[in-house]
Amino acid sequence: MENGVYNGMKYVLQLPEGYKEGEKYPTLLFLHGSGTRGEDIELLRSNCFFRLIKEHKDLPFVCIAPQCKKNSWFDEFESLKDFVQFVTEQEFVDTKRLYLIGNSMGGYGSWELAMCCPEYFAAVVPICGGGMYWNAGRLKHLPIWAFHGEKDRVVFVEESRKMVDAVNKRGGNARLTLYPEAEHDSWTETYKNRELMLWLLEQSK
Repeated sequence: MENGVYNGMKYVLQLPEGYKEGEKYPTLLFLHGSGTRGEDIELLRSNCFFRLIKEHKDLPFVCIAPQCKKNSWFDEFESLKDFVQFVTEQEFVDTKRLYLIGNSMGGYGSWELAMCCPEYFAAVVPICGGGMYWNAGRLKHLPIWAFHGEKDRVVFVEESRKMVDAVNKRGGNARLTLYPEAEHDSWTETYKNRELMLWLLEQSK
C-alpha cells in the first residue's frame, strides 16, 4: 500500500497481487465515510475497505482512495473532480473499467460525482448514501448497484430507495440490495460480496 499527494489531496493506492508494470487493471475509486476524514493518512490506510478488497485475492483490482480533509466531499468537490482526472491518467488504470464505490459520506459523494461526471465510470456502487434524485437522469446509462441497511438510523434507507427509483424511472439500470438487520454499517458485507466484485468486472465502458 502506497501513500501519495495530488494537488494537496492525500490518497492511498493499493495494487493487486501479481501486479505487473505496463499492464492496465480494473480500478476501484473509493470514497470513504466521515470517520476517515482529516489530515491523518493512517485513518485512511486502516479503513477496512482495503483489507476486505484484498481478501478477493484472485481479482485484479487496483484500489485508489483520496482523503477528504474538510467537512464533507461536497466541500472538496472541485478537487475531487480533478482527482478523478488524475486517476484516469495513471498508466496502470484501465479507463474502460474504472468503478466508483463509497459509503455513508462517500455514498453521497459517489452519487454526486457520478451525476457530475458519468462519462468517467463503468459502474457505481453507492453504499448507505443518497443524493439529488431530481438529477438522476444523468445516470440512466450507468450501471448502478446500491446497498443499504434497513435499520440504518444515520442515513435512512429511503435515501437509497429514492435515488434508485429515480434512476430507473428515467430509463436507467440501478438495483438496490437491502440488509434487513443491518444498521449503518452496510459496507462491511458489501466489500465482502463476491457477487458484487464479479459483477463489477463484467461492466466496461
